[in-house]
Amino acid sequence: MSLKEQIVQDIKDAMKARDKQRLGTLRLLSAAIKQKEVDDRVTLSDADITAIITKMIKQRKDSAEQYQQAGRDELAEQERYEISVLEGYLPEPLSEAELDAVIQATVHETGASSMADMGKVMNALRPKIAGRADMSAASAKIRALLG
Repeated sequence: MSLKEQIVQDIKDAMKARDKQRLGTLRLLSAAIKQKEVDDRVTLSDADITAIITKMIKQRKDSAEQYQQAGRDELAEQERYEISVLEGYLPEPLSEAELDAVIQATVHETGASSMADMGKVMNALRPKIAGRADMSAASAKIRALLG
Protein backbone atom coordinates (compact mmCIF):
# COMPACT_ATOMS: atom_id res chain seq x y z
CA MET A 1 0.00 0.00 0.00
CA SER A 2 1.41 3.37 -0.97
CA LEU A 3 1.81 6.16 1.54
CA LYS A 4 -1.00 8.14 -0.10
CA GLU A 5 -3.37 5.15 0.10
CA GLN A 6 -2.42 4.66 3.75
CA ILE A 7 -3.25 8.29 4.54
CA VAL A 8 -6.65 8.00 2.79
CA GLN A 9 -7.40 4.82 4.74
CA ASP A 10 -6.37 6.48 8.03
CA ILE A 11 -8.70 9.41 7.24
CA LYS A 12 -11.57 6.94 6.86
CA ASP A 13 -10.61 5.21 10.12
CA ALA A 14 -10.45 8.53 11.97
CA MET A 15 -13.91 9.43 10.64
CA LYS A 16 -15.34 6.12 11.83
CA ALA A 17 -13.68 6.54 15.24
CA ARG A 18 -14.90 10.18 15.43
CA ASP A 19 -11.35 11.27 16.27
CA LYS A 20 -11.72 14.92 15.23
CA GLN A 21 -8.22 16.00 16.22
CA ARG A 22 -6.49 13.24 14.22
CA LEU A 23 -8.93 13.67 11.33
CA GLY A 24 -8.15 17.39 11.11
CA THR A 25 -4.41 16.72 10.94
CA LEU A 26 -4.81 14.01 8.30
CA ARG A 27 -7.06 16.25 6.20
CA LEU A 28 -4.42 19.00 6.30
CA LEU A 29 -1.86 16.47 5.09
CA SER A 30 -4.16 15.19 2.35
CA ALA A 31 -4.87 18.77 1.22
CA ALA A 32 -1.14 19.56 1.05
CA ILE A 33 -0.54 16.45 -1.06
CA LYS A 34 -3.41 17.24 -3.43
CA GLN A 35 -2.30 20.88 -3.73
CA LYS A 36 1.21 19.80 -4.72
CA GLU A 37 -0.18 17.33 -7.27
CA VAL A 38 -2.44 19.96 -8.80
CA ASP A 39 0.27 22.64 -8.86
CA ASP A 40 2.86 20.37 -10.49
CA ARG A 41 0.36 18.28 -12.50
CA VAL A 42 1.97 15.03 -11.35
CA THR A 43 1.18 12.07 -9.16
CA LEU A 44 3.45 12.19 -6.14
CA SER A 45 5.66 9.28 -5.16
CA ASP A 46 6.17 8.15 -1.57
CA ALA A 47 9.45 10.11 -1.49
CA ASP A 48 7.64 13.30 -2.55
CA ILE A 49 4.98 12.76 0.11
CA THR A 50 7.68 12.16 2.71
CA ALA A 51 9.22 15.51 1.76
CA ILE A 52 5.84 17.21 2.26
CA ILE A 53 5.43 15.55 5.67
CA THR A 54 8.94 16.60 6.70
CA LYS A 55 8.18 20.19 5.71
CA MET A 56 4.89 20.16 7.65
CA ILE A 57 6.65 18.81 10.75
CA LYS A 58 9.29 21.55 10.53
CA GLN A 59 6.56 24.20 10.26
CA ARG A 60 4.75 22.80 13.28
CA LYS A 61 7.92 22.67 15.37
CA ASP A 62 8.53 26.34 14.62
CA SER A 63 4.91 27.22 15.44
CA ALA A 64 4.95 25.23 18.69
CA GLU A 65 8.11 27.04 19.78
CA GLN A 66 6.57 30.44 19.01
CA TYR A 67 3.32 29.57 20.79
CA GLN A 68 5.31 28.36 23.81
CA GLN A 69 7.25 31.63 23.96
CA ALA A 70 4.01 33.59 23.71
CA GLY A 71 2.47 31.63 26.58
CA ARG A 72 -0.14 29.93 24.38
CA ASP A 73 0.38 26.44 25.78
CA GLU A 74 -2.87 24.99 24.38
CA LEU A 75 -1.88 25.96 20.82
CA ALA A 76 1.65 24.65 21.33
CA GLU A 77 0.19 21.36 22.56
CA GLN A 78 -2.01 21.13 19.42
CA GLU A 79 1.05 21.62 17.22
CA ARG A 80 2.95 18.91 19.12
CA TYR A 81 0.00 16.54 18.68
CA GLU A 82 0.01 17.19 14.92
CA ILE A 83 3.76 16.51 14.85
CA SER A 84 3.21 13.14 16.53
CA VAL A 85 0.53 12.20 13.97
CA LEU A 86 2.68 13.26 11.01
CA GLU A 87 5.79 11.49 12.31
CA GLY A 88 3.86 8.23 12.10
CA TYR A 89 4.13 8.43 8.31
CA LEU A 90 7.87 8.94 8.17
CA PRO A 91 10.24 6.00 7.71
CA GLU A 92 12.20 4.76 10.73
CA PRO A 93 14.80 7.43 11.61
CA LEU A 94 18.48 6.61 11.27
CA SER A 95 20.54 6.21 14.42
CA GLU A 96 23.69 8.30 14.82
CA ALA A 97 25.88 5.31 13.92
CA GLU A 98 23.78 4.52 10.83
CA LEU A 99 23.87 8.17 9.73
CA ASP A 100 27.65 8.28 10.17
CA ALA A 101 28.01 5.09 8.12
CA VAL A 102 25.82 6.44 5.28
CA ILE A 103 27.78 9.71 5.26
CA GLN A 104 31.13 7.89 5.21
CA ALA A 105 29.97 5.67 2.32
CA THR A 106 28.65 8.66 0.37
CA VAL A 107 31.88 10.63 0.84
CA HIS A 108 33.82 7.57 -0.37
CA GLU A 109 31.47 7.04 -3.37
CA THR A 110 31.75 10.66 -4.51
CA GLY A 111 35.50 10.82 -3.96
CA ALA A 112 35.09 13.99 -1.90
CA SER A 113 38.24 15.25 -0.25
CA SER A 114 37.62 18.90 0.63
CA MET A 115 34.89 21.40 1.44
CA ALA A 116 34.68 22.21 -2.28
CA ASP A 117 33.02 18.80 -2.71
CA MET A 118 30.35 19.48 -0.07
CA GLY A 119 27.56 20.07 -2.62
CA LYS A 120 28.39 16.88 -4.48
CA VAL A 121 28.18 14.87 -1.24
CA MET A 122 24.93 16.55 -0.13
CA ASN A 123 23.27 15.87 -3.51
CA ALA A 124 24.26 12.20 -3.38
CA LEU A 125 23.24 11.89 0.29
CA ARG A 126 19.83 13.60 0.13
CA PRO A 127 17.88 10.72 -1.51
CA LYS A 128 19.50 8.16 0.80
CA ILE A 129 18.38 9.82 4.04
CA ALA A 130 15.26 11.73 2.97
CA GLY A 131 12.80 11.73 5.85
CA ARG A 132 15.06 9.54 7.96
CA ALA A 133 17.53 12.13 9.26
CA ASP A 134 17.82 15.88 9.67
CA MET A 135 19.70 17.35 6.72
CA SER A 136 21.23 20.11 8.85
CA ALA A 137 22.71 17.51 11.21
CA ALA A 138 24.04 15.56 8.23
CA SER A 139 25.50 18.76 6.80
CA ALA A 140 27.34 19.47 10.06
CA LYS A 141 28.77 15.93 10.08
CA ILE A 142 29.94 16.27 6.48
CA ARG A 143 31.60 19.61 7.26
CA ALA A 144 33.44 18.05 10.19
CA LEU A 145 34.53 15.12 8.02
CA LEU A 146 35.70 17.21 5.04
CA GLY A 147 36.96 20.22 6.96
